[in-house]
Amino acid sequence: MSGVESITVGPEEAEQRLDRWFKRRYPELGHGHLEKLLRTGQVRVDGKRVKSSHRLEPGQVVRVPPLATGDASPVERAGPRAPRPNPALARLGEDLRRRVLHRDDWLIVLDKPAGLAVQGGTDTTLHLDAALDELRFGSEERPRLVHRLDKDTSGVLVLARTQRAAAKLASLFRGRDVHKLYWAAVVGLPQPLSGRIDLALSKRPGQSGERVRPDQEEGQRAITYYRTVEHAGRKASWLALRPETGRTHQLRAHCAALGTPILGDGKYGGADAFLPGKEVSRQLHLHARAIELPHPAGKTLRVAAPLPPHMVATWKFLGFSVSAGPASREEFEF
Repeated sequence: MSGVESITVGPEEAEQRLDRWFKRRYPELGHGHLEKLLRTGQVRVDGKRVKSSHRLEPGQVVRVPPLATGDASPVERAGPRAPRPNPALARLGEDLRRRVLHRDDWLIVLDKPAGLAVQGGTDTTLHLDAALDELRFGSEERPRLVHRLDKDTSGVLVLARTQRAAAKLASLFRGRDVHKLYWAAVVGLPQPLSGRIDLALSKRPGQSGERVRPDQEEGQRAITYYRTVEHAGRKASWLALRPETGRTHQLRAHCAALGTPILGDGKYGGADAFLPGKEVSRQLHLHARAIELPHPAGKTLRVAAPLPPHMVATWKFLGFSVSAGPASREEFEF
């Protein structure tokens, strides 16, 4: 680079850590040297000093100083090494390719497995973001994340195949044009059997990771529609959930506030989130069942994902009907 650059963060880069943003754009720049540039104020975001863990937002401007060869260590000056083969990443890529529910020139819809983090973090090196090169399918561009699911939530996840598609999809997800349908098994029977939860939530850091809590004064408004599809007496219920807003852990916090925590969600339901016995898995029973959105090329795209194995087993144990077919428009209307 011959001079200072000012780079605007795109929609597809939202919520990305600054150090990972640099690693993707400037792989020759070592982490230690990036930290030095941050400490000396040579790298800034919107004119402000930030840390490497800063989460970027669309529209922010990153100041990138000249990266001369002298900024690099002797190893880095010799040029980036060819990446070592990663068998675990290759296996993950193979599994994800089998999980493609829909693919066209604009986007890919995946059936994300439960237990797979969408992005990396502390002690998380194997995640979906690291495997996106495995989902190019011959494209010159790497797919981009346009929304997220919790690590332990399974189901439909949309990827943009191009920067142009990412911009259009990010705009849709920020608005109210994308409709999401979730299925959950909860402990207990909600009263009433269907309704609307309007409960503001605020984030609260903790030793066990990020979580939210009801906060009507300072929290962000969060709205969820729910209906009971089937129930096993008062022991457990199958709920269909349609979030109107997209707050962190919204469905988990709302179900717990309703008095029916999601099965396996000890974080929000404590001991009450588990059924006695060994017949039912202790995994989180929350599944992104289907998504409906205006396709960037026109018409409406609706894609559904089958229940994951641990939820199929629970459905059978509780006597619920197991459906793996396509989602209908009526399923979103409640």
